Amino acid sequence: MKVLITGATGLIGRRLQETLRDAGHELLLASRRASKDGGYIQWDIHDGFAEPERLEGIEAVIHLAGENLNGRWTDAKKKAIRESRILGTRNVVDTISNLRQRPRVLVSASAIGFYGDRGDELMTETSPPGKGFLPEICREWEAESRRAEDAGIRTVLLRAGIVLSKDGGALGTMLMPFKLGIGGVIGSGKQWMSWISLDDHAAVVKYALENEMIRGAVNSVSTNPVTNEEFTKTMGEVLYRPTLIPVPEFAVHLAFGEMGDTLLLDSTKVAPKRLEDAGFEFNFPDLKKALENAVK
Repeated sequence: MKVLITGATGLIGRRLQETLRDAGHELLLASRRASKDGGYIQWDIHDGFAEPERLEGIEAVIHLAGENLNGRWTDAKKKAIRESRILGTRNVVDTISNLRQRPRVLVSASAIGFYGDRGDELMTETSPPGKGFLPEICREWEAESRRAEDAGIRTVLLRAGIVLSKDGGALGTMLMPFKLGIGGVIGSGKQWMSWISLDDHAAVVKYALENEMIRGAVNSVSTNPVTNEEFTKTMGEVLYRPTLIPVPEFAVHLAFGEMGDTLLLDSTKVAPKRLEDAGFEFNFPDLKKALENAVK
């Protein structure tokens, strides 16, 4: 298929380019900068596509673009997080809905932040949203994506968990302290972490793209969520480092504020029920093997 990707230069986008090209798909990459390369199209979250007519004939859209969540959540940061997801998705959906030949499918990023802090409760795609900043953002984000359904475009909302890669994301941030032997349990260690390998997440996107039966919300997580305590222990085993220095909750809050409370201390236990029901097979369902693959 001819596939448009926004956010193609990010961690997931770079891996996805390889996956889709290997499968024979033709890619058009959205970029904030103008380029003479025919493989790129200029796009901005506020102004949209510079040449929307070039999207005629695109058969699928993968929308990944969004402000990074890392860093203190100041008012300005929160605004950037919200606008990058809400406004960015709105102008993508508006543009593709108004094409003469609309794409067959939109695969739009979302996150398990949709569920919020839920303790030991197991979440599936039919679970209600949680409360707080991230659940609110995810609800609005998904609502913008779902407007594509009104235009007859099959829409998939990928609620991604923690994507494991040494090159970025949560794992990329954690690696150095663990390698120095100063990694440890965060808070109580009992909070649940729902994760997926980068390779498997790219495979989930491809699967959603190519399978007509996949639509609506899809949890892109491994079948084996773990507690922070188990994650920490496994990281130590993989890196052959001790994990004896705990990080108390007050230290997380002092260092990172609301971002740390949400991303490091909240507990979200999620199952990929729709993927399992569809017969999707994970390459790395086991955390230790996934971490070994991620850090090699």
